[in-house]
Amino acid sequence: MAITAAMVKELREATGAGMMDAKKALTENDGDMEAATDWLRTKGLAKAAKKSGRTAAEGLVAVATDGGAAVAVEVNAETDFVAKNAEFQSMVADIAQAALKADDIDALKAADLGGKTVEETLTDKIAKIGENMSVRRMAKISGDKVVSYIHNAAGEGMGKIGVLVAFSGDDEAFARQVAMHVAAVNPAALNEDELDQAIVDKERQVQIDIARESGKPEQVIEKMIEGRMKKFLAEVTLVNQAFVVNPDLTVGAAAKEAGVSLSGFIRLEVGEGIEKKEENFAEEVAKAAQG
Repeated sequence: MAITAAMVKELREATGAGMMDAKKALTENDGDMEAATDWLRTKGLAKAAKKSGRTAAEGLVAVATDGGAAVAVEVNAETDFVAKNAEFQSMVADIAQAALKADDIDALKAADLGGKTVEETLTDKIAKIGENMSVRRMAKISGDKVVSYIHNAAGEGMGKIGVLVAFSGDDEAFARQVAMHVAAVNPAALNEDELDQAIVDKERQVQIDIARESGKPEQVIEKMIEGRMKKFLAEVTLVNQAFVVNPDLTVGAAAKEAGVSLSGFIRLEVGEGIEKKEENFAEEVAKAAQG
């Protein structure tokens, strides 16, 4: 029996399965809609797809390094309980290793993971564990050397915050302290040259509006803005921030003393930017009781 686009669409709407999975289910079952639905359920694909609308804001950030190249990957789940699951952690570690060879997130999802793609592996895990999951983002960095730091570690090379710092020099211990600083302070960029101009422009406009509210003359405002922007740039750029290990020095000055040249950093934090749906616990229980 010929499988039409309308049949695939109908099965997708009924089960929430992906297009390729729906097409395969219909092909395997000669276009029988009911049998195809059962096939999807048996494979766990319909169940996995129905969970895809739920917010996955927990999970882990994992880092992997290979000489002067390194990657950080965020893999999300719905609950912190799953993030502590050994099976989930093993999958995340494998995904991080696969990410070393992937150019972007799409390439990572299509990458081989023991005979299945990363995306297929994730779908299987959703069906087995019963929570929505996603490979949300990855970021790569390279340099002469790269150190990593994991904050709130849940396992080897993974936790709530993952930091990578690229540098040159011999003091790896110092570079790791810088990675800890990045985890704690969350700078916007390495230096002023790498700061997103949109961030600078937005802050300048905010400061202009604040200064004008004071009713001071424009020439006075200009000088005020100059000083405030200088202070802002020092606060958000890594090399100009007061070093958490020794606040008397900036990170840049401390690096010079250590004979280290910093060339870049990555910081990923689990759930960053995801809007979580907060529910009252009593309401949750009531919902569960109502079925």
